[in-house]
Amino acid sequence: MSALYPSLEDLKVDQVIQAQARTSPRMPTLPIQEAAGSPPAVLYPNLAELENYMGLSLSSQEVQQSLPQTAVSGPWPGQLVAPVSGNNLGLRRAEIKPGVREIHLCKDERGKTGLRLRAIDKGLFVQLVQANTPASLVGLRFGDQILQIDGRDCAGWSTDKAHRVLKKASEEKIVMVIRDRPFQRTVTMHKDSVGHVGFFVKKGKVVSVVKGSSAARNGLLTSHYVCEVNGQNVIGLKDKALMEILATSGDVITLTIIPAVIYEHMVKKLSPTLLHHTMDHSIPDA
Repeated sequence: MSALYPSLEDLKVDQVIQAQARTSPRMPTLPIQEAAGSPPAVLYPNLAELENYMGLSLSSQEVQQSLPQTAVSGPWPGQLVAPVSGNNLGLRRAEIKPGVREIHLCKDERGKTGLRLRAIDKGLFVQLVQANTPASLVGLRFGDQILQIDGRDCAGWSTDKAHRVLKKASEEKIVMVIRDRPFQRTVTMHKDSVGHVGFFVKKGKVVSVVKGSSAARNGLLTSHYVCEVNGQNVIGLKDKALMEILATSGDVITLTIIPAVIYEHMVKKLSPTLLHHTMDHSIPDA
């Protein structure tokens, strides 16, 4: 199994690093007296060519700061190698983990969980997580699939049945088994020298991708809605607010996206005002 990379830029830079690591042992060693007055060697002299190719603001020093993420002798199978993205916090926050997990949920003083569910294709999914509620505190996110509630399989339940079960559940402890956002995927991109990643949105939906941009290179698709930016939920926000978040989110941007046809079905019967004002838009813990 080959190594995994958060972005195409990480793959290309790692290829340069690995190529130089393989050739360096075969380079002749200079006598000490000749090398004494030489300027310090740059570890990866070919990065300038890579920078011109991808429009990135890279330098050897910046890449070397991320080198703990890279095994110079060659990555382990399945290892995430990120010489450009590094140990990026937004990348970690946006991660869609495989497998299933158990969470324990309670109700607030009004008997509410802050959670709305939606039945799709015989499955049960999180439609809305309200801010500052028990659901937000346990880390539930838009699009998570609910597999069980208090030991009962949810497959085939209607939306109404799911809400009835939640209403009758204990106020102190509700046990849920969750699968992280199966309809969504993440795309990691890098801003160019003028701070652009190369896509446009309209009402939260990606409507165009700039040719030759990081967005294009990393496979961002149109007709997809942006759910998160670096793990922060942006559903229901105005496009201006979304672009402000992108502008202040650093040079590495990880978007969580969902196909438009699925998104529009999931938010059906939810008013834009409800999404904008009650959805949890806080920055999650890594």
